[in-house]
Formats: sequence, structure tokens, C-alpha cells
Amino acid sequence: MTELVDSDARPCSPEVLGSLARPVKVGVPKESVNGERRVALVPDAVRALIGTGLAVSIEASAGEAAGYPDAEYVDAGAEVVGRDAAWTSDIVLRVATPTVEEVNRLSSGSVLIGFLAPLTSGDTTRAMAAGNVTSLAVEAIPRITRAQSMDALSSQANVAGYAATLLAAREAGRFFPMMTTAAGTVKPARVLVLGAGVAGLQAIATAKRLGAVVSGFDIRRAAWEQIASLGGRPLRLDFIPDAETEGGYARPLSDEENQQVRDALDENAARQDVIITTAQIPGRAAPVLITAAGVANMAAGSLIVDLAGDSGGNCELTQAGELVVHDGVKIISPSNLESDMAAHASQLYSKNLENVLGLIIEEGSLKLDFEDEIVAASCITHQGEIRHERAREVAGA
Repeated sequence: MTELVDSDARPCSPEVLGSLARPVKVGVPKESVNGERRVALVPDAVRALIGTGLAVSIEASAGEAAGYPDAEYVDAGAEVVGRDAAWTSDIVLRVATPTVEEVNRLSSGSVLIGFLAPLTSGDTTRAMAAGNVTSLAVEAIPRITRAQSMDALSSQANVAGYAATLLAAREAGRFFPMMTTAAGTVKPARVLVLGAGVAGLQAIATAKRLGAVVSGFDIRRAAWEQIASLGGRPLRLDFIPDAETEGGYARPLSDEENQQVRDALDENAARQDVIITTAQIPGRAAPVLITAAGVANMAAGSLIVDLAGDSGGNCELTQAGELVVHDGVKIISPSNLESDMAAHASQLYSKNLENVLGLIIEEGSLKLDFEDEIVAASCITHQGEIRHERAREVAGA
């Protein structure tokens, strides 16, 4: 990237990047991951960013799969460009984790913001450091009140929880609500949601709205009240100590605790028509909550929708991205459900990124304040170094 100077003609540090000659340019490349339909900025966000003095370039057709044609971006004030121009902008916004080849397209000194998988994608992290790219991972943004509007993990988990419940309703082969007809009364479906994070709570709320009898389980006791507030019945395993960490996530359980949980859930599975699982631990394999024995306890025609398939699955029989049928029980592990609702998923994610840019852009210049806990926590690489401790371990640096 062109060297930028301050009013005294001294080179600016990488923490303060602006230009006296032109506005900071934000680039949005088209997503390249197979099946990814989301886009990092929607036209409304483009309009807002341009209003703050930034310039926006978007790769041709980047928003089409999400329902946002190029013409809408042009109307919002963006420039529609080719792939190279989008990747060589001052700030590049991305949804899915880029490949090493894509990282190598970035200009030295540029800023990359998106889902960067710092705890699992060491190759990407090493490439960003080697390319002198400053990277901010949205999944590393801390769960604090001030950062709620930037919390892309939560916004996308909301979409996933909603979409998973609709998928379950379609695949269950039965009504979710009670139906009273001239031909008789059909009982409502019994739905159990495992994990009461953002995705799980949205799944509980959606299943309840659809008329199912809903139960929810989480090893964090604070979640029991949240489950009840949405009309679900908390499945209380009082023999497990509260397992909530300081960051609001669930801590890993001991082997003995895991076995107790599995035994209880396997027994409870026999009473369910549908189980939706959402339990994940950042940077670790998903906990197995339903074993093969639990699946065997379920009636033929029952359904499990496992949202943790990409990190190993909450069901012992889950195969990521596949449909498994075991003794008449269907186990579905969908990948990237957020893309199935690309328009609204993109709208929410775009607003998250707009708020991140509002944090690091001041009077048209990029200013990274590493005293700010949001910046410090989400920054993965900067000035050729891997700053994030756990990402550094994963990258072997």
C-alpha cells in the first residue's frame, strides 16, 4: 500500500493510516468458498460508510447470490471492480476464512476483517503475518456490552438457530404444533435443544413459535432461566456443577461429568421427536452429548439436527454435511445454514462490520488503538507478527 504521511511529512505508523490525497478505500471481494452466498457489505451499509468519508469498492457480482445486484451498490455510491482491485484495497472485508492464495493478494500494510478461524487455520494466520497484513477476526471480538453491535458470531448464530429449526420442521415428517381436525387431534412435536447459546436460544424460540413442546439443556445454569423465558422447559441436571466461564462460554467438562451428561441425555432422547444440537467450545472439538445408544433409544422417524458437525458433532453418529439414517432415526449435519438465508444473514453481518469500522475509523483515517480491549482481543496479526496468543500456538509461531 502507498506510504502515507502526516502533516509534518513523517511516515505514519501502521496504527494510524489515512490519506491526505484520497479517502481510505474499503474493498469487498466476492466470496469463493463453495456454497457461500453471503456478502460482507450490503448496499445500505455501503451508503452509510461512504457518508463517513470512506470509498467502497465491491467485486462484480459479489452480492448477487444474497439478492444484492451490482446496480444497487452503484446506486449506493460504490465502485464495482475486478477481483484484484477488491483485494488490494486499504481495508478488505470478508465473510469466510480466506485461502492462503487470497491472503497473498492483499497489499502489505492493508487490513483484513472477517471470520479468520485463528484457532483452527494456522496456514491463514501465518500467511497474514508474512504478508504484513493487519487482521481483525470477528469471532475473537469479546462478549462485552460495548461490543454487542459488532458481535458477528452472535448475529450469524441467530440465523443458524432459526434456519436449523425450519430445517427440522421440514425434515421431521410431522406437525410441530398440535392440530385438531375433523379426522382427529395430532399431538405437538416434542423438541429438545442442546446448548442454550445464541443459536440454541433462537432454536428454542422458533420451535416454540411453531407450536412444539420444547425443552432446552445447557451445563451453564444461567441459561436455564433464559430457556424458561422463551417458553422452553429447562432440563436441569443438578448433579453437574455450573460450568460457565468468565467469557460466558461453557468450560470443558471432566470425563466423569461428560459421562453423566451423556447418560442423562441418552435416556431423555427416548422422549423426543426432534433434537437440535448447538453445543460448541471455541477452538476445541464439540462435546459428544448424544451417543449411539441415545440414538437407539429414539423412535423410528425421529430426527437429530446437529449444528456442531464441522467441529466433530454433538451426536456420536454425526457426519459433517451428510445425512445419516440409523435404525430409522435421521441425523442431519448441515453446513453453513447461514448461507441459506443469505439476504438477512448478510444484512446483520454487514451491520456488525459497519460498527467495527466505526470503532477503528476516525475522521476518515484508520486508527488502531491497541489499548482498546475490542481491538486488542480481535487483532490476530500486525506488523508481521502474530499478536493473538492462542492463534500463535495454533500457527506454531
